[in-house]
Amino acid sequence: MKRIAIDVGGTFTDCLVMEPSGTVQEFKAPSTPADYTVGFLDALRKAAEGSEQPLDVFLRDVEMIIHGTTVATNLIVTREGARVGMITTKGFRDIYELRGGVKLSSPYNLFVPPYRPLVPRYLRKGVEERVLHDGSVLTPLADGDVLQALEALRGEGVQAVAICYLHSYANPAHEQRTLDLARERLGGVHVVASHEVLPVWREFERFSTTVLSAYVGPAVETYLGSLQDGLRAAGFHGPLLLVVNSGLVQTVEKCRRQAVHLVGSGPTASPGAAIHFGRRAGHRDLISIDMGGTSTDICVIKAGAIPRTSENWIEEERVALPMVNVQSFGGGGGSIAWVDALGVLRVGPQSARAEPGPACYDKGGSEPTITDVNVVLGYIDPNYFLGGEIRLREDLARAALERLGKQLGMGVVDAAKASFGVMNSMIAGYITTLCTKRGYDVRDCALVAGGGAGGVHGAWIAEELGIDVAVVPRHAAAYSAFGMFTMQIGWEFARSYVVRAQGIDLKKLNELYQELEEEARETLRWLKVPPRAIALTRTAEMRYVGQYHEVETGLEGGRLGPASMARCLKVFHRKHDELFAFAMPDHPIEFLTFRLRAAVAQPAVRLRRVPPGSADPSGALRQSRACVFRDRLVQAPVYDGRRLRVGNVVRGPAVVEERHTTIVVPPTFECHLDATGSYVLRRMRRGTRRTR
Repeated sequence: MKRIAIDVGGTFTDCLVMEPSGTVQEFKAPSTPADYTVGFLDALRKAAEGSEQPLDVFLRDVEMIIHGTTVATNLIVTREGARVGMITTKGFRDIYELRGGVKLSSPYNLFVPPYRPLVPRYLRKGVEERVLHDGSVLTPLADGDVLQALEALRGEGVQAVAICYLHSYANPAHEQRTLDLARERLGGVHVVASHEVLPVWREFERFSTTVLSAYVGPAVETYLGSLQDGLRAAGFHGPLLLVVNSGLVQTVEKCRRQAVHLVGSGPTASPGAAIHFGRRAGHRDLISIDMGGTSTDICVIKAGAIPRTSENWIEEERVALPMVNVQSFGGGGGSIAWVDALGVLRVGPQSARAEPGPACYDKGGSEPTITDVNVVLGYIDPNYFLGGEIRLREDLARAALERLGKQLGMGVVDAAKASFGVMNSMIAGYITTLCTKRGYDVRDCALVAGGGAGGVHGAWIAEELGIDVAVVPRHAAAYSAFGMFTMQIGWEFARSYVVRAQGIDLKKLNELYQELEEEARETLRWLKVPPRAIALTRTAEMRYVGQYHEVETGLEGGRLGPASMARCLKVFHRKHDELFAFAMPDHPIEFLTFRLRAAVAQPAVRLRRVPPGSADPSGALRQSRACVFRDRLVQAPVYDGRRLRVGNVVRGPAVVEERHTTIVVPPTFECHLDATGSYVLRRMRRGTRRTR
């Protein structure tokens, strides 16, 4: 049966259909910000039309649909989430607003406005209760206080309630009782408790993450309900799975109750695609860029392992979940080029998005965007955008850039070249900063460029960074959607147990993992797979005593004893040395949180292989087109990507066109196909013969 992956972006909704044979079909529909369900179903209809079937017949042969969504992230960025109330331990309602003293924007500037919390103080209600760090109850929960708080919040018209008590990770009984009362008294109000969302220590982090889950919960629930109704009406009755920010996929029902796991959902999938395509090109140290219409998502991958971090901030909001470490940069094909008050050319972060879109879309947009730039430079054929599905207006692109050029004192083409260079330099600078902070030499990596604009800009960015190899997947325009096929189905579980290594109670630790494993199997029961098919991976968050940040370290499976814990400590020392260039073997170590990742692999991705050919690519030559390469106007050969064969060598300057993406080969690069159709661009050494 088919599998489908759908990624809803700011400009387009990408749909990939994976056949059992390995054939992948790609479809795009404009995103519909007013109701993303519409664009989602439009993409499915296009896929059905591509198979020449009615939608209901097409969907009968679909095993599952995997979906990455930006709904939760957008709600936080735009501050358009729910009206949230909070119930917490009496005397501690300000922990959430004090934020541990963190001031993100400018720590030393007294004139920066203070943080504006998502839950104002009058909507944070304290109740009589107290659980200690060891789980013992110091003060029983006062039901009367809870009922009074619920009545007050109902009167304020809250749409969601976050329940956050001290040390609920050690004993959730009070939160569970409050949760039951809230659902009983506040019918229709979205209610979440911190022990369900993030059962780990550190109050501010736990409180903030729970508030965010409540803040995005009602809108996410409405969206997912609408989406499920639309799919059922269309004839799909299989599982709809969602990409969660830990790098797994999970059911709608699980994500509805913990909506914060959908923050960053879409970009989370792209590193999996990078590893898949990078490995086939012979590289494990990678820089993944997913350059879409609104933003570019960047991930630095070492040794083929997807990086994760729990030090996450979305705007001014703390998300303490372990998330795939993807950094988003406000620049893409729809980014607007503009001149600031000092007369300096800037690009982004403002975007034309899907509506009204770039000027060349002829949908009302008049500002010059990077898409307009690529049309004027000759890289994008106005008559072959999305395979000719959308006809672009080069005259409107030129008019927009002419207005920009007048502000800069230059012509249309020079304004386009300058904007193109600024965009590439900004992305290259962002990548350099990320790598430098982590102690990596960017030149040791290969660049994997995805997204609709990735193929146009990828090699130029690689050249600016001093990278010799850039890989552009054949399905670059649906990069994150492809990554969804590489992800495992599962969930992560965690329990805090703060203890020094020499004082750890191994009986308690083994019981803790037994509980986590039982919870994991229950959560994945719907998959109906034998227990041995569920991969259980243990990790522990550890640090040297006195440190503030911890390192996630692998733990062995099975029953843990002194020998296995000694091996864990050795791994921690080695990993700390790899990350920070020092280790302290004689210094005491403490454990903070123990984690379990339970996952079931999807069927392996096996793409159809491309036939072999000679080095001569002339059989795929479509036409020549006037393109600007640096300061020269060149009649560059344009190749049909579907007619290229393994072994063909395309030397720059040249352009390769696929239905949904374009690959630009600069003069210093040559391009060839790998066996599964990815474009591998390598920098040519001096003296290499170039062909026109």
